[in-house]
Amino acid sequence: MRIGELSRRSGVPVPTIKFYVREGLLPAGRLTSPNQASYDDGHERRLRLIRALLDVGGLPLAAIGDVLRVMEDPAQPVHEVLGVAAKRLSPSSGDESEPELGAAREEVADLLKRMGWRAGPASPGGESLAGVLVALRRAGHGAFIDLLDDYAAAAEQVALVDLDYVSRRVAREDLVESVVVGTVLGEAMFGALRRLAHTEASTRAYEDGRPGADTSPGTAGGEAEAAGV
Repeated sequence: MRIGELSRRSGVPVPTIKFYVREGLLPAGRLTSPNQASYDDGHERRLRLIRALLDVGGLPLAAIGDVLRVMEDPAQPVHEVLGVAAKRLSPSSGDESEPELGAAREEVADLLKRMGWRAGPASPGGESLAGVLVALRRAGHGAFIDLLDDYAAAAEQVALVDLDYVSRRVAREDLVESVVVGTVLGEAMFGALRRLAHTEASTRAYEDGRPGADTSPGTAGGEAEAAGV
C-alpha cells in the first residue's frame, strides 16, 4: 500500500508517518520508484502500537523509541529483552539524595520477602514502588501504606492474568510486543477499572444506605461518578 492508504487505515496523518520514519520509530517503506514507497500490514501494526503507547500509555516518543529498539534486537534472549523493556517503561524513584528513599527501599525489600517474590528491591518496579511510598508520606497519607500487602496480593492476581495472555504468543515479536502492550496499556486499563470500582464501592457505602435513596441500577452510581468519586 502507499503512504496515503497507510494513513487512512491507521488513522495517523501522512506528515506524522514521515516523522516517525525519520526518527526511526517506523521502518521505511520499500521503494518502488524514486518518489514512491510501498508499505505493508507490519507498518500499520507498528503505527497502531506507537499511537497506543503514546495516546493511552502516555509514554514520550523517546521512551517509545527505546522500547521499539529493544523489541527489534534479535541478538538478545527474550528474557533479557523483556527485562530491558520493563526497565524503560518503569518510572524512576526520584532524587537519589532523598533521605526517605533508603527507608522506603527497606520497606519494599520487606514486602518482597513477605510475598515470596524474587524480584530485587533495586529492580525497576522496586525503585518505582519506593518512590511512591516516599510520595505518599510527603503528601500526608503514610497510613495508606498499611494497605501495601493487600495491593500486592491483588497485583499478583493481575500478573497471573497478564502471564496467561503472554503465554498464548509463540513468535518472539508477538511475545515481546504483548509484554510491552500489557505493561503500558494494562496499567491504563487497570487504572480505569479501579476508578469504576471506586464509584461502585462509594455508591454502596454512601448512597445505597441513605434514607430515601433510589437504589435502581445506574442511578446512584451515576451521581457518584458525576461527583468525581
